[in-house]
Amino acid sequence: MDEYETPALAVRVLTGGLADMVVENAAADPGAVAIAVRSGGTWRDVSAGEFRDAVVGLAKGLLANGIGAGDRVGLMSRTRYEWTLFDYALWMIGACPVPVYPTSSPGQVEWILSDSEAVACVVETGDNAAAVESVRAELPKLREVWTVDAGAVAELTDAGADVADDDVERRRSAVAPDDPATIVYTSGTTGRPKGCVLTHRNFLDEVDNATELLYPVFRAHSKRAASTVVFVPLAHVLGRMLQVGCVRAGVRMGHEPSMSTDTLRDALRTFRPTFVVAVPYVFEKIHTTARQTAERMGRAASFDRAARVARQWGEALERDPEHARGAGIGLRLAHRLYDVLVYRRIRRQVGGRLRYAICGGSRLSRDLALFFAGAGIVIYEGYGLTETTGAATVNPPLAPRFGTAGKPLPGTAVRIAGDGVILLRGGQVFGSYWNDPGASAEALDDGWFRTGDTGELDDDGYLTITGREKDLLVTASGKNVAPGPLEDVIRAHPLVSQCLVIGDDRPFVAALVTLDADASPDDPAVTDEIGKAVAEANATVSRAESIREFRVVEGDFTEENGLLTPSLKVKRKAVLEAYADVVKEIYG
Repeated sequence: MDEYETPALAVRVLTGGLADMVVENAAADPGAVAIAVRSGGTWRDVSAGEFRDAVVGLAKGLLANGIGAGDRVGLMSRTRYEWTLFDYALWMIGACPVPVYPTSSPGQVEWILSDSEAVACVVETGDNAAAVESVRAELPKLREVWTVDAGAVAELTDAGADVADDDVERRRSAVAPDDPATIVYTSGTTGRPKGCVLTHRNFLDEVDNATELLYPVFRAHSKRAASTVVFVPLAHVLGRMLQVGCVRAGVRMGHEPSMSTDTLRDALRTFRPTFVVAVPYVFEKIHTTARQTAERMGRAASFDRAARVARQWGEALERDPEHARGAGIGLRLAHRLYDVLVYRRIRRQVGGRLRYAICGGSRLSRDLALFFAGAGIVIYEGYGLTETTGAATVNPPLAPRFGTAGKPLPGTAVRIAGDGVILLRGGQVFGSYWNDPGASAEALDDGWFRTGDTGELDDDGYLTITGREKDLLVTASGKNVAPGPLEDVIRAHPLVSQCLVIGDDRPFVAALVTLDADASPDDPAVTDEIGKAVAEANATVSRAESIREFRVVEGDFTEENGLLTPSLKVKRKAVLEAYADVVKEIYG
């Protein structure tokens, strides 16, 4: 099949913008919990009425400082409550937030703020402020820099005390669905980032159809209200989509600025969410940590048996998501036993209430998806890009196919071009890049967005991602190799942290592998295990595409050392430069 379209489930919004939902939620139930703010080890609930008042108060302060409709304002911060406040306050007056990752270099800060012609910038810390100030001379349109840690919210709210409510209401009422809501700059792993203009309608079409389709996730689970912790960076479109979806659906939402394993585990354990949205790396770490804990307790063999049972139960759920019909009595008894011994412990580590997850950003292995489904946490994998406001495809709850990117989101069409590249069309697809008509024309053709990713559609409309056009390796013999699927298999091994498959213009394919922190690169048994993982990956491809050599390299690929993007994608060029000596040795 080369094209599939899913009818929309949600009625399209014809007027207004994203800030309307804040006012509407407060009017419907001002006492309902909207957001939880972490203070020390506890979470303080903020009601819908309190959130509206805080947003309006901040919007007044922005107006008092000359921020108006259409103005671009940088947001340079980790994921935290104040980001959400500023987002909705800016939307309330028709302004346009421009995310900037807090780890950005001064050069990246300069490019994003100058290209977007930002008139102000909100930063989180003094270090962020210093980064902006270091390039201030190159930003003639930048008038204000406000620092959250220095009391920016209170300062602006006080400054707007004399601004009338009607002034804010008039600005909010003037916002239209097709007005720009944000300019999100692509990660820029190669070349300068492009500013993707996303409208209020893009977000509304995205989240309204997503929440209708994923009703078990965004609605109350039994008598327990839906809730989540946002830890994906809000500077990334996936985190932003989740934020808007939670406010839209009235889901209790908390924020966690760190994605480190220990910090995130503590946030999940104390908040106790019913669902999360994450990249595959998070689930890989949860699984690896559980396996390592079992090994330290001398129960590795038991864990492995439990994992096999979980995958079998996941396959039964795939056939029948509600009742796992077809599972024999032996499997049911084994699953019940390991639920007590293993699966509940895993769920307890993430709060005990987690039942659903949405996964995107890169490919999740089928085995891992089956494992978590069997352990009581169903992961709905999806696929999307900045240009599609997040998800363009997702697995439907009543008919998941683990290991695929699911079917087109309601209101979305997927087409596979003649060269295998995925094309997307729908209400969430962007209309242009900022100040770049040439790139816009190249990316969009009659409403279809050319993603640059390659994939396949099965007869029922499920999409499988097979590679990325720009990431394809071409060996010296002319063989095209998609590194992603090979890397996914190797990275799924409990001892592996990261993997990069190489071989462009080289005589054969190789791999650079980093280890989990608890594994020793000097242990021959570890090397043997990595060799088995490589062999498992090679079994999925032809010999010409297989990995002939691998090296376990020192250190790891992290955001801090510049080898991962903030959304935890490997920067291929940076890794090749960092390990140039190892690459030279492989091909020497």
